[in-house]
Amino acid sequence: MGLLTLAEAKAQLNIVTDTNDTEITAYIEAVTEVIEWHVGPVVERIVTEEIDGKGLYLLLLHPPVRSLTSLTPVLGGTAVDVAGLHVNGVTGVIRRKDGGSFSGGPWTAVYPAGRDAVPPTVNLAGRILLQHLWRTQLGQARGGLAGGNSDFSVTEPAPGFGYAVPNRVLQLLEPYKQPPGVA
Repeated sequence: MGLLTLAEAKAQLNIVTDTNDTEITAYIEAVTEVIEWHVGPVVERIVTEEIDGKGLYLLLLHPPVRSLTSLTPVLGGTAVDVAGLHVNGVTGVIRRKDGGSFSGGPWTAVYPAGRDAVPPTVNLAGRILLQHLWRTQLGQARGGLAGGNSDFSVTEPAPGFGYAVPNRVLQLLEPYKQPPGVA
């Protein structure tokens, strides 16, 4: 499952046939990964991660966190009762409700991450990015990529993605960006 439906993607690309559905689906998956690199999980998924930490809190690395399913010591031992934990869904910070500290890690945390719904601005950013990347399929005479005078020009590379992400997409994602070191 991706950030966009096949129908949304085809509407953005003004495609009415089923000829390119498989390829468009691959583009949707790629666009989803790029958008989620910037804003964290959008499409709900189960995350299993190993986290290190001792002290008053533990930090999950893929917020937004919907809930915590389990927290168990990697090296064996008793699982922590998640009912006694508070998870900040936005930041991914886990604290004990009794104010105690964590010891005995590293830990394996299992949790669903993602959003209840895709924010309209994030959906729009995904559709614009899809359209930008799809333009590589077109010849230069049909509006394909050539030169920098396009409405989709990219003046600065996006971290980790070179010039694949247009400025307008980055601007739309700005309010949803993850803090440094989280995504």
